[in-house]
Amino acid sequence: METQKIAEKFRTLFGTDGILYASAGRINLIGEHTDYNGGYVFPGAIDKVVAAAIKPNGTNKVRAYSFDNQEMAEFGLNEEDKPERHWACYVFGVCREIQKRGGKVEGFDTVFSGDIPIGAGLSSSAALESTFAFALNDLFNDNAIDKFELAKIGQSTEHNYCGVNCGIMDQFASCFGKAGSLIRLNCKTLEYQYFPFDPKGYKLVLLDTCVKHSLASSAYNFRRQSCERAAAAIKKNHPEVDFLSDCKRVWLDEVRSEISEEDFIRSEYVIGEVQRVLDVCDALERSDYETVGELMYQTHFGLSRLYEVSCEELDFLNKLARKHEVTGSRVMGGGFGGCTINLVKEELYDEFVSDAKKQFAAKYGHEPKVYDVVISDGARRL
Repeated sequence: METQKIAEKFRTLFGTDGILYASAGRINLIGEHTDYNGGYVFPGAIDKVVAAAIKPNGTNKVRAYSFDNQEMAEFGLNEEDKPERHWACYVFGVCREIQKRGGKVEGFDTVFSGDIPIGAGLSSSAALESTFAFALNDLFNDNAIDKFELAKIGQSTEHNYCGVNCGIMDQFASCFGKAGSLIRLNCKTLEYQYFPFDPKGYKLVLLDTCVKHSLASSAYNFRRQSCERAAAAIKKNHPEVDFLSDCKRVWLDEVRSEISEEDFIRSEYVIGEVQRVLDVCDALERSDYETVGELMYQTHFGLSRLYEVSCEELDFLNKLARKHEVTGSRVMGGGFGGCTINLVKEELYDEFVSDAKKQFAAKYGHEPKVYDVVISDGARRL
């Protein structure tokens, strides 16, 4: 990320120097559609960030400049001061959520920019929220707000000011990210643990289909309802069950005749995926990246055939990865478009990416975008 342009723009607009902060986008190596089922996710912060220059201005107003939109917004810090520009609502929401928790926010000037690709499922909005939550905690609160609360501030900003009812994973990864480590987060208890991710001889690359199918939002709700129905049926026999992640596979078989076939196969995927996250963690502790990769392929199969949230373009890239003996490949994110995440041996990388671009363009009329990612630190002062 070129922070020099932010610093220079800040100086031009406000006649002084700002303090630089940044927070990262994220990938999720494995653990898809497990979050709302109380299971595990396995994200990490990446080397693509939202960075901001910030300085208190001695007023009760915020002057925020979006470098990427080439727009300025000015707003106060009371509820009725919510700005009209959508991007400014993220900054405003973080200010308000800190205040609601008894934290202090005063007027400040800021210029921010990001190099996280928009719409690729890398959580640019969570990075923006985490940058400002971390910065305002540092500038006005002597870092008294802990990281968990900073993540919740970002999540509440989405819920209350941006109209997105998201889980905690994205903001958590942005706040807790650590270079060379992935984070296993239990979405039921919010317990977490770092696991080493230093795949020497491999590269992690995203291939972005640049498509998003309109099924996504309604299909997401249907699948969530399927899982909840199955969990409710299992709970009759096993009262300790709160989420599908609490269920053993044999418990699902016990209620097979009581639930629809669709609910059964959706739940079969989720229960298997919760276990795969644990198996990947075990493999990483052995530095066994071949097993990690095979489990990624299993996840893609489950998302495509059982959970049915893949699409033709994603399946095409996944099959091509198998053909090129890529170690691991799967759809990343909610599905119906977006990216595949691929774990590729360095000696196979160039040929795989080149052929993926060529064959995808021949079939679909445009090349996939290619994003190399390195697991990096989360929110920080630069």
